[in-house]
Amino acid sequence: MDLTALLLSRLQFAFTVSFHIIFPSFTIGLAAWLTVLEALRLVTGRPAYRVVFEFWLKIFGVAFGLGVVSGIVMAFEFGTNWSELAKMSGPIQGPLLSYETFTAFMLEATFFGVLVFGRARVPAWFYLFATGMVALGTTFSAFWIMVNNSWMQVPVGYVMDHGVAVPTDWTRIIFSPVVWVRFPHMLLAAYVTGAFCAAATGAWYLLRREYSAEAHIMLRMGLCLAAVLVPAQIFFGHLAGDYVHDYQPAKFAAIEGRWHDEQPASEVLIALPDLGSETNHYAISVPILGSLIGSMSFTSKEVGLTDFAPQDRPPVLIPFFGFRIMVGCGLAMLALAWIGSYVNLKGRSERSRFLLRLTFLSFPLPFIATLTGWFTAEVGRQPWTVYGVLRTADAMTPFLTARAATISLVVFCAVYLFIFAFGIFYIYRLLRAGPVGSLVLPPTAAIPNRPMSVVDEPIASSTHHVAAGE
Repeated sequence: MDLTALLLSRLQFAFTVSFHIIFPSFTIGLAAWLTVLEALRLVTGRPAYRVVFEFWLKIFGVAFGLGVVSGIVMAFEFGTNWSELAKMSGPIQGPLLSYETFTAFMLEATFFGVLVFGRARVPAWFYLFATGMVALGTTFSAFWIMVNNSWMQVPVGYVMDHGVAVPTDWTRIIFSPVVWVRFPHMLLAAYVTGAFCAAATGAWYLLRREYSAEAHIMLRMGLCLAAVLVPAQIFFGHLAGDYVHDYQPAKFAAIEGRWHDEQPASEVLIALPDLGSETNHYAISVPILGSLIGSMSFTSKEVGLTDFAPQDRPPVLIPFFGFRIMVGCGLAMLALAWIGSYVNLKGRSERSRFLLRLTFLSFPLPFIATLTGWFTAEVGRQPWTVYGVLRTADAMTPFLTARAATISLVVFCAVYLFIFAFGIFYIYRLLRAGPVGSLVLPPTAAIPNRPMSVVDEPIASSTHHVAAGE
């Protein structure tokens, strides 16, 4: 086995999955919000909801396309870089990925076409139904991916037959208690991401004194949704911590920065872990709190990393700091959502420009929280790909060379960054154009055999506004 090829393959998959997860974490929440907007338009008849809907639909389309393209590549990496994993887990992971195709992709592809081309061709109730089906499709996609990943975290419902995991109980695999903790946690993370992106955009327009009616809808709905969703997200995050505590004690010890057994255990708020001396420097700890968080007890014994052989321990620094960054972002979003919602209810949002600036600058927080949460979960699982069954070193394609891994890593990074740059630039152009009437009215040339005609007018409108210095 080429250790350099192993490291490069891990870096490649980490890069592609980190790039990819940005887009689903945005579009899943945005699709649900679009459904709410369309329902409000039908109930209230208020034109501003239609304007906001059409504005965000364009952005959803771009982000959705980027997410699909960047996600497909990861399935190929199972064959090119991780063929031993594909061989061992194929009977389980293959069907799960096919279920995502038959449920999520079918709904998304079919009904997204209705959203783009069908506004004037279908009844209003069916257009709302199509919007809900797109949102349901994105939710199905998240569900099957989380089932797949949760099986790798806590494998159940299978037997090993000549080195291959053969499913024996699909009910246990799909309805594992771990899935029903991790799936809501991820789904809520996506909803929070969409809420903060909407609120940040509304705050940006209010700071610029543009599109007042639409900006207030984005700001108010985004912050109010976040004020409800973030506490629920924190609750499911605690439940996810419980599963880690029970099923992956080495990961839990790394997250806690606990080197030695403690009874009762303290909670390390912040420290600088030292892997060489197996201790923490500059630690700030709270006595007993570690036992309370880990076991809901004031006297429980909590295990430390030294209980595990060095080769069975995860890297400490990434899960330790990643978890704290995630929690810090969550607490910051909670404070901002509650304070912002209160100010909005008092009708003082436009006068509180400092709060508007904070809201505008908050849009990276949910993305950072999602990424660091995934880093904590995936790096903390090491040295296992399938926890307790298949080590990462044994999951790699055995004949993969460092040269081949280097070439693919460089090519992937270059292509992804190229796509990302143009995608983000185009989304910025849409944001810069704003929720204006010309963006809402469908172009006369928008016909199914010329789908790019749908975006011609927004680009022209954006160019006009930029040229005019608006």
